[in-house]
Amino acid sequence: MEQAKVILLKFIVCLIAFSVGLDMFFNATLTDIISFSVTTTVATYILADRILLPRLGKGNTLMAEFLLTYSIVWLFGSILLHSYLQIAWGSAISAVIITAGEVYVHKFLAKHIPIKKEEMHSHPGTTPKLRFVTEFAEDEDPTRK
Repeated sequence: MEQAKVILLKFIVCLIAFSVGLDMFFNATLTDIISFSVTTTVATYILADRILLPRLGKGNTLMAEFLLTYSIVWLFGSILLHSYLQIAWGSAISAVIITAGEVYVHKFLAKHIPIKKEEMHSHPGTTPKLRFVTEFAEDEDPTRK
């Protein structure tokens, strides 16, 4: 039930953002706004909230969601919308509003849906949370023997 609340909250944030970014300043149809909202809600929920948020944290996930939202509007906007000015400014305005709304969505997620430890298990031989290990060694000089 909590997952449905998160998806509904994300969808409402996307509807508001696309209404402001694409319809208030430019002329977009209701179908465009709803289709962008559904696409962005599904993509950011699966990629950002379920995959990136537990691994990267809130700040990095917000940056990833901004880029994901900006790219979704830019790519699909070039197909559905007819004005490059509407695509450029609409994607930037919508991405900023959605990123600001995602701060509250992440707070809701942290408060109501704790991350289970069994979801974050690592496989043997791997480093957790995308940490990389570097080894340092001194090379031998072949001329010295």
